[in-house]
Amino acid sequence: MMKIKHEVSERHVLTITVDNEAGILAKIAGLFTARGYNIDSLTVADISENHAVSRITIVTHGPPAQIDQIHAQLGRLVPVHKVLDLTEMGAHVERELALVKVAGTGEARVEALRIADVFRAKVVDTTTASFIFELTGTPDKIDNFVGLMRELGLVEVGRTGIVGMMRGAEGA
Repeated sequence: MMKIKHEVSERHVLTITVDNEAGILAKIAGLFTARGYNIDSLTVADISENHAVSRITIVTHGPPAQIDQIHAQLGRLVPVHKVLDLTEMGAHVERELALVKVAGTGEARVEALRIADVFRAKVVDTTTASFIFELTGTPDKIDNFVGLMRELGLVEVGRTGIVGMMRGAEGA
């Protein structure tokens, strides 16, 4: 009988500092696609005063050998300056922003506002029949908020994806 080896899939948060040039995001996404790796979350933004450098944050998962391979392949791409695995490096902070639209009247409307207050969600738009809440926090916090709003008239959710940063005084 042949034994099948199942490697444990681990979640990793990678930050990639790159030249801010056309096509770099496509190159990085193509690297994942060509090898069948999944991207759970992807964010990118300009981080330099002269708009020359961007930071890409990718959340992915896979067995340790696959994560090592992703790290090595990203490091070989020409416009990539630095690849950091926040998960491997230790204590870090992760946050995500969500806009959550909820429709409802009467008691459901009151309950949506009460729950939003508990989660420290901010009302950024309102009509007599709906709210749009802005919420920042960990992905779990946002998942929990969305789950509760689903019971009260959830209409739509928009999420930014995760950004992460190492704790402490040192820069990446």
